[in-house]
Amino acid sequence: MQLILHYDETYREVKYSNLELQDIDNKMLMGINVTPIAALLYTPVLMRFFGIKWMIFLAVGIYALFVSTNYWERYYTLVPSAVAIGAAIVPLWASLSNYITRMAQKYYEYVNYKEEHVQEQKRAPHGAYNSYLIAFQTVFYAFFNFSFVCAQMPTFFFLKWYLYDLNHTLFHVQHCGTSSQGILPGFNSTVLQRLPRSSELIMVESVLMGVAFLAMLLVLFLCGAAYRPTEEIDLRSIGWGNIFQLPFKHMRDYRLRHLILFFIYSGFEVLFLCTGFALNYGVCSIGLEHMAYIITAYGLSSAVCSSLALFMLCVPRQVPLLTGASIHAILLIALFFWDPHPKSLGEAPMLYLVAAVWGLGSALNKTGLSTLLGMLYEDKKRQDFIFTIYHWWQALAIFIVYLWSGLPMKAKLSIMLITLVAAVFSYTWMEHKISQAIPHRIPKIPKPHQKVRGYRYLEDENSDETGSEGEEEGGHSDSSEGEAEGEEPKDQRARARRRNRCSYEAGNNVG
Repeated sequence: MQLILHYDETYREVKYSNLELQDIDNKMLMGINVTPIAALLYTPVLMRFFGIKWMIFLAVGIYALFVSTNYWERYYTLVPSAVAIGAAIVPLWASLSNYITRMAQKYYEYVNYKEEHVQEQKRAPHGAYNSYLIAFQTVFYAFFNFSFVCAQMPTFFFLKWYLYDLNHTLFHVQHCGTSSQGILPGFNSTVLQRLPRSSELIMVESVLMGVAFLAMLLVLFLCGAAYRPTEEIDLRSIGWGNIFQLPFKHMRDYRLRHLILFFIYSGFEVLFLCTGFALNYGVCSIGLEHMAYIITAYGLSSAVCSSLALFMLCVPRQVPLLTGASIHAILLIALFFWDPHPKSLGEAPMLYLVAAVWGLGSALNKTGLSTLLGMLYEDKKRQDFIFTIYHWWQALAIFIVYLWSGLPMKAKLSIMLITLVAAVFSYTWMEHKISQAIPHRIPKIPKPHQKVRGYRYLEDENSDETGSEGEEEGGHSDSSEGEAEGEEPKDQRARARRRNRCSYEAGNNVG
């Protein structure tokens, strides 16, 4: 909605001419798309510093901040908030993916609480989480894909009453589809019949602001912690330098390296549907007033078809991912030869069909890829690094789509098709390596190093340390070795008791 309003030349002149903000959208898009490039450096550190739940809460709050800046549109409000959103994209998605995976694992522990490895908090057998991961990821992506439908509500209930029809907006457009270049060359610079009232804009922005606050409240009150408090401490205690380095070290694992092209393509395909296809095929053919319906067809299809990922419960895990890739490959080849006519409403059924089928492939790709990562990396100490790498490559792909906006459509389709084919071959080779039991290289995660502070007597002899009581009560072999060496262990324990008693008496005297 904001991009459509700001595209209109009259709207920009009336609202922004005195503020010299005519090109504000270019600066905002640059901030949103460029900032995530550095996310690999700080995302794991933020996730372990704040924790998974609070990282999600903070990132959603940044989105709420971006919405709030529309009440006071200035350069120093819009651009910094756009940069903040760009900085929050990768941490938000890495935290969400990590959280969904952890909830699936915790639900497994809840259902199988009688199992010995669950009661002793040991690692579950390999593959035990798989069915729960499939179910949780399917439900999550069904709701997420439905958000594409919800995102069109401002257009359906507010903006559509202000838009010109296609005879005005497409008057100078000559080429659509595969023959087009850039983003809608010849599209009319005025798309609004009349300017919306400020009170109406404030009302719409208030609704969006209310939804953002509702999302924050849902995260705050309904989402539990992803880890136990002691686990959170252990995750942070490996050292911030190690946390910073481990995402780069995990890329040595051949499984991640073989999936990088799929990560990149997953960033390509969603943004291409919402920009390249929706504009150069949809809007160019049936007008801007029908763009919301194209995105809605995609969102509904992908939300419903996400449930097809449940077939991973009874078919090999490769099937959904490769099926989605095959669907997109067929569509990309078809789009390469499709040249719809401008101002041709007869193309509408085919456009909606392509959007719906694209949603089918996108649902299988997204759900299959996230579930696959959860299956390959069951260790909870590694999941934040793995999902950070996944969504960082996605963000990098979105930046590439932002850069290629001026290329011919055939070049864009060719890049996507080549990336997809290479991703399929790379993924197939990875599964072959796994089936051959070829060892993968996983970096060692350092053990937590905790230093107790505050009480002097705990520094020299920690009487609360696990196993200390056992050593005093039943450690005859240890004590016998100490006696042979001159009774040093007993002397040390005696000195520790005296220090404890002195510290306690000194504390009482001070009190």
